[in-house]
Amino acid sequence: MIGLIGKKLGHTRVYTDQGVVVPVTVVLAGPNRVIQCKTIDSDGYNAVQLGFEDQKSQRVNRPLSGHFRKHNASPVKKIKEFRDFELTVKPGDVVGVNVFAKGDFVDAIGTTKGRGFEGVVKRHRFAGGDSTHGAKGWHRRSGAIGQRLFPGTVMRGMRMPGHMGQVKRTTLNLEIIQVREADQVLLIKGAIPGAEGDYVLIRAAKKMPKAPVNSKS
Repeated sequence: MIGLIGKKLGHTRVYTDQGVVVPVTVVLAGPNRVIQCKTIDSDGYNAVQLGFEDQKSQRVNRPLSGHFRKHNASPVKKIKEFRDFELTVKPGDVVGVNVFAKGDFVDAIGTTKGRGFEGVVKRHRFAGGDSTHGAKGWHRRSGAIGQRLFPGTVMRGMRMPGHMGQVKRTTLNLEIIQVREADQVLLIKGAIPGAEGDYVLIRAAKKMPKAPVNSKS
């Protein structure tokens, strides 16, 4: 599984060769540096640990500092492990956006924006109460949540007000529109979870082929 650590920069739109405008998310996805290579013999599974964005050594805690020293790597801000990495790499190698190509499909993993405490109308899209016919104070409430006699308790999993957002989400099958190797930037069609400046993971799509399939052929 090929993957990269990136940072969501923002949104824009570009034109295809046919003159069609496409909304894209701009992701800075390189360079990624190989920190560690795990094998079945030494670790029980195959994986490659990548690091993204340099960090000052005084801002790294002792466990991570020891980890970087052990593998002769400079400190980074973000570390992610990719199992069964399809490329042959070794510690110290640099992996860039050229591992992907225009037309490839990828999955984007990120943390959604935090919305704070929200009611049921915004959090679960409840309709709320009537605006007329004597309804007072029930316009954005959920209504009854329990029973009278049996079982006489609130059912597990009841949709109620609470914290909204700030959860890990994966968006599947996004197409890469452009690969700008000089800038280490990917232009990915559609939206990606997270706010601008958040870290995201870009991996090869698990449910789509590596190259687009022409359905007309």
